[in-house]
Amino acid sequence: MNSPEFKLLDTMSGEVKPLETLEPNHLKFYSCGPTVYNYAHIGNFRTFLTADLIVRTAEAIGWKVSYVSNITDVGHLTEDSFVDSQGEDKMARALASKEGEHFHNVWELAEFYERAFIEDWQRLNLREPYVRPKATQHMREQILAANQLVSQKNAYETPSGVYFDVESFESYGKLSGNTQDKLREAVREVVLDENKHKQADFALWKKDDQHLMQWYSPYGWGFPGWHLECSVMARAYLGDTIDLHGGGEDLIFPHHECEIAQSESLTGKPFCSHWVHTRFLLVNGEKMSKSLGNYYTVRDLLAKGVDPLAIRYALMGGVFNKQYNFTDQGLRDAGRIIERFAEADRAADVASGADDSSSASLKEELEVLYQECLEAMLNNLNTSVALAKALEGQRIILRQGGKLNAKSGAIAKEFLNKINQLLGIVRPEYSLEISTSQSQAETDLDSALIERLIEDRKSAKKNKDFTLADSIRKQIEDMGVEVQDTPTGTIWKVKSGI
Repeated sequence: MNSPEFKLLDTMSGEVKPLETLEPNHLKFYSCGPTVYNYAHIGNFRTFLTADLIVRTAEAIGWKVSYVSNITDVGHLTEDSFVDSQGEDKMARALASKEGEHFHNVWELAEFYERAFIEDWQRLNLREPYVRPKATQHMREQILAANQLVSQKNAYETPSGVYFDVESFESYGKLSGNTQDKLREAVREVVLDENKHKQADFALWKKDDQHLMQWYSPYGWGFPGWHLECSVMARAYLGDTIDLHGGGEDLIFPHHECEIAQSESLTGKPFCSHWVHTRFLLVNGEKMSKSLGNYYTVRDLLAKGVDPLAIRYALMGGVFNKQYNFTDQGLRDAGRIIERFAEADRAADVASGADDSSSASLKEELEVLYQECLEAMLNNLNTSVALAKALEGQRIILRQGGKLNAKSGAIAKEFLNKINQLLGIVRPEYSLEISTSQSQAETDLDSALIERLIEDRKSAKKNKDFTLADSIRKQIEDMGVEVQDTPTGTIWKVKSGI
């Protein structure tokens, strides 16, 4: 039996077309991960979320997914919009910064920010990759790849490094449109390295015996070019040709263009069948900037008391291939929606009582909504429609409220489980000790006092003393706590700062 079509916008062709896998129902997917020199911001995580949703959707239709997402811990230079990255190594610059004073060396810095990144990844319910390789773990493969490209005359050595000759790869520019003619025009007035044959050529190896992270190669001490790591790691774990490659739109050129040239020169085979790129994120209508006060890391938002699943939900509000405006109001709305999903989940958990005829109609309604949600995701990850269908199912469950019986409660739970598997918005999928300002704030509060006040308020409402009930509620809220009455009882949480 054939699985449903899974269609995604392909950057190479510019068309929304079905994903076609080399092995039936087995998706081999490589998605570029972070450079671990600082905390990742929410724009980064929007791209990682796109990859996560691809994995979840493919698994929902029964596909096996071999998903690789790398860690760049060397070689990524600050001026990475050039065809050949220039400037300082991002890791070295981070160590020299004020924040870098906390670390003894660049290796320690990389390990710290890698751990922090994975913690944030898990807080946002992102699926763990099949493997998460690091550039520093694959140095031998990178050196061997550079050697092979030199021996094939695709690359050459200079006093400053080893460079890929873009004219040796006839179809250079086929992903981005930055063909050799355009590149010659673009770099005519820019001299970046006088040792290169052409300024459009890019580095496979940088000779530098002063670099903080360096290895010995046939070309002397140095470190690899940024682009080379993904070519060798994709090949190591997924083979010569992969089905799908993803990343942010800023990676189309030069990073992914250079990956294609390297990989196809090394293997003589097509590198990737389908390319998917996530558009940039605006925050409150503007490009993220620390000077504008709209630059958010996941940890910035957690420190304000935001539920991590609300961050996930808010980032899913727009389709990946269109620029999306992330707003403070949208984040507040997402927080309320996530609370309602948790409320529906609790209602399904505590449902009891005798079965009745309403269960059959509830099952049919929720099954239709889930199928419509899945169909939206299969159609170019249409998260706007998918979330609307999930919300409709949530409202149906909450309207049932205390009327859910054992059978209908199980039906509601099954729907929520499937929505969580597909969209990851109902409940956390990891058990985490989250050390954020929110958890510290909860520690600082007298939880026992709050619970006692909630019980006093409940008694006042039962006795119809609503003036006293309102007074108790205000007392609780003055402590920085938000009170919510739900069909399954009263819950409280620290107020969000957003």
